Amino acid sequence: MPPDATATKKRLLTAAYHEFAQFGLAGARVDRIAEAAQANKRLIYVHFGNKDDLFDLVVANSLEDLAQAVPFTADDLPGYAGSLFDYLLDHPQVLRLTGWSQLERPDAPPAQVEAYRPKIGAISSAQQQDLVTTEVTPADVLALLLGLTTAWANASPALRSLADQPPWDPERLRIHRAAMTAAVRALTTPPSTSGDENTARPPTALTP
Repeated sequence: MPPDATATKKRLLTAAYHEFAQFGLAGARVDRIAEAAQANKRLIYVHFGNKDDLFDLVVANSLEDLAQAVPFTADDLPGYAGSLFDYLLDHPQVLRLTGWSQLERPDAPPAQVEAYRPKIGAISSAQQQDLVTTEVTPADVLALLLGLTTAWANASPALRSLADQPPWDPERLRIHRAAMTAAVRALTTPPSTSGDENTARPPTALTP
């Protein structure tokens, strides 16, 4: 019976995910990926093309996994930000991959562009329904939301060291999560409803 190509591809993608997250595109080694996947190096080129193509695929797959695990809710952007914060805490490789991608692949691959397009459309629709402020463009809304959500992970270690508790302590993360979702709510709430009792609801349930 011939070897299962699907199983081999899955092993290669898993190995590539960890290799690229740790070393980036330039630092990753095809030999290490093949060894970790217990596969012939030649199969990487057969199944995925060159190393750049494999990197782009790994980043796109990680964003697709994130999108499936954390559905985008334009009508509840603070809730989405909180869920995204939790996911990225559990999957820190995703932030590392996207960070490497910004540094080493400045021209965004089409797959990554398409990952953002429906979110921009959903924010625009929510703005038309007066659920999200129209004072900020949809792309800016999403960029600011993502910046706030990843602010603690991307903050300088020196800054995090000045927090009132160890930076990755569950209680410290709970406090930051609450502050972050409140900031997203303040940013995205339409001015006409910012004082409405229904809008000024307490933060989403906290999950360290």
